[in-house]
Amino acid sequence: MKLVIAIVQDQDAHALQTILIENGFGVTRLASTGGFLKDGNTTLLTGVKRDRVDEVLALIKENCEMRIVTRNTTTSASWGSGVYLPYLVDVKVGGAVVFVLDVDQFEQF
Repeated sequence: MKLVIAIVQDQDAHALQTILIENGFGVTRLASTGGFLKDGNTTLLTGVKRDRVDEVLALIKENCEMRIVTRNTTTSASWGSGVYLPYLVDVKVGGAVVFVLDVDQFEQF
């Protein structure tokens, strides 16, 4: 058995959770926050038989979209200390970060 941990954008989480359940996978959903942009993410935990891991990974890949978003950020001005100038930056977000771990023991009560 494997544990698949998928960290996805909130925008993709509901559709991914639904499609995983429709395909017979149990899913635990956890709210999480990204460290870089501090955006809301969702972490999905799925216990999977070894022979179905590729199927889960394919569903994640099909349902988690990479996006470009524009963020407002600041930089310090070269002509004065303590002066910050705002500017826009395009950043790639989304897709999924996935970990597949071995499970030594699984119990369900």
